[in-house]
Amino acid sequence: MIDLSLIWVGVIGLAVLIYVVMDGFDLGIGILFPFIRDQAERDVMMNTVAPVWDGNETWMVLGGAGLFAAFPLAYSTILSAFYMPIILMVIALIFRGVAFEFRFKAGRTRPLWDYAFIAGSIITSLLQGIILGAYIQGINTTHGIFSGQPFDWLTPFSLFTGIGVLAMYAALGCGWLILKTDHQLQQKMYQLMPKLILFLLAIFAGVSLYTPLMHAEIAHRWFSLPNLFYFSPVPILVLCFVYLILRACKKQYELQPFAYTLVLVFLAFSGFVISLWPNIIPPSVSIWQAASPYSSQLFTLIGALILIPIIISYTILAYWVFRDKVRVGDEGYH
Repeated sequence: MIDLSLIWVGVIGLAVLIYVVMDGFDLGIGILFPFIRDQAERDVMMNTVAPVWDGNETWMVLGGAGLFAAFPLAYSTILSAFYMPIILMVIALIFRGVAFEFRFKAGRTRPLWDYAFIAGSIITSLLQGIILGAYIQGINTTHGIFSGQPFDWLTPFSLFTGIGVLAMYAALGCGWLILKTDHQLQQKMYQLMPKLILFLLAIFAGVSLYTPLMHAEIAHRWFSLPNLFYFSPVPILVLCFVYLILRACKKQYELQPFAYTLVLVFLAFSGFVISLWPNIIPPSVSIWQAASPYSSQLFTLIGALILIPIIISYTILAYWVFRDKVRVGDEGYH
């Protein structure tokens, strides 16, 4: 019999990874707004994502729906543990979306919508990182059901990972703008990108030190033999690609900074999976313990396998149609 739980973990993991990449550079645009004061350049920044930004969050919905269908115990427990930050994140996303639309139509109130766009982007990114950190730390459960406190998610480590996700999204946005813009705005991004990448490297180092020190199971996973030989390429590759990004910015390559940052995101995601596998509710509930009945997983998987290629196709088409650079003075979203 096919292990549908493994397939569903792959589907949900793919949806989460695509969301982090696609909505990451989208949110990164808002995080970078405070570094750019010129209104025309801010217009260009927003126009680079205007045709695609609202479709990026499709992958978040897909990941959540997949979790509900395939792992209902995990869905109920994780949401119970993180109700407050998730609700605040959704409010920030709504506020950010309204600011995105209203900014182009506003006159004298445009600076106000700029601040709203910045706040929505920063709060959303920070809360996603806080949820990630709290998830890594583990969820207090009794027989798989959440039994912790309402503010268990708010810890120094989760705030640290929140800042890390903020930096990662800013780096993605910076790489995206290097790819999609030119002249003065692109030069500003070339100057900013190395600083963001070095800061992100420090965050990676902090998380990599904290998790094995505080969680013996994670330490055993990474440092026991032969796992040490299998998993050691992950941190080595992180250092290699940080160097490649710094080199690409120095030589002012256009595609490489964004592409290499995508690799860093994938490596961070890989480290996350290695640390927690096979638990879907850390630290003790596995994917098989939280799985829905086989028939339910099969039924919903058939629907997913029909819809996912359609979503991927129209997403690729949208990015292909709007693949060119955006410049100051171009007619865009407004």
